[in-house]
Amino acid sequence: VQLQAFGGGLVQAGGSLRLSCAASGRTFSINAMGWFRQAPGKEREFVAAISWSGGSTYYADSVKGRLTISRDNAKNTVYLQMNSLKAEDTAVYYCAQRTISGSVVNAYQSGTYEYWGQGTQVTVSS
Repeated sequence: VQLQAFGGGLVQAGGSLRLSCAASGRTFSINAMGWFRQAPGKEREFVAAISWSGGSTYYADSVKGRLTISRDNAKNTVYLQMNSLKAEDTAVYYCAQRTISGSVVNAYQSGTYEYWGQGTQVTVSS
């Protein structure tokens, strides 16, 4: 399984970006997917997760109402729509795939993900 994240960039506070993560392999449609981020000098943190069907989602409190995770199983792609961006959203964003579960139960735990993308930089200027 390979994950390729893209769509990051530089945006002003209050602006929007859409991240995409394309996955290889035949198991994408049965596995939950997640987005994490890591800011300079900080630990990687959970952002959002989505179940295999897209029917369940789970968000970190800090992004609720501003970021939306979605997926297109026909395209093996998961998305992160980012609106009302803040300076504190600046980080490298990583997509990840779980193979132990298709649900979002405990999806905030990075150790439950088996595959990780290379990350895409998001910089929000204030």
